[in-house]
Amino acid sequence: MMTDSNKVLIVDDELDICYLLSGMLKQRNFRTGFVNSLSDAVIALQTDTPALLVLDNHLPDGYGLDFIPYVKRNYPEIKVIMITAHDGASERKQAYDGGVDLFVAKPLNRKMINDAIDKLYSSDAAGRLAFAM
Repeated sequence: MMTDSNKVLIVDDELDICYLLSGMLKQRNFRTGFVNSLSDAVIALQTDTPALLVLDNHLPDGYGLDFIPYVKRNYPEIKVIMITAHDGASERKQAYDGGVDLFVAKPLNRKMINDAIDKLYSSDAAGRLAFAM
């Protein structure tokens, strides 16, 4: 399945985060869409496969950490940024072990998102990125 290199899917149950991220990414010329659950994310990935997935961890129907392996197995070309307020060492390790490309702790701001996008799109695709705030 082909991905749209300008498409970003945001998966977060907080609408204000979805709108904030969408606005920031649109200023960087990305096309954005968002959903508020993992079940909706499965449908969105099948419908309009993005190049980048911005994934919260705590969602109404499960954990983003548990969803990362599904994404990487079925859509290996998608880059994944995990965003979460629960920023512990074990969460970061599980995220990177699962295949996440970047881990960004909430609360988010414009600089953090811009730095993450810059780092993600200027990195060597063969290597995992360590992105500490």
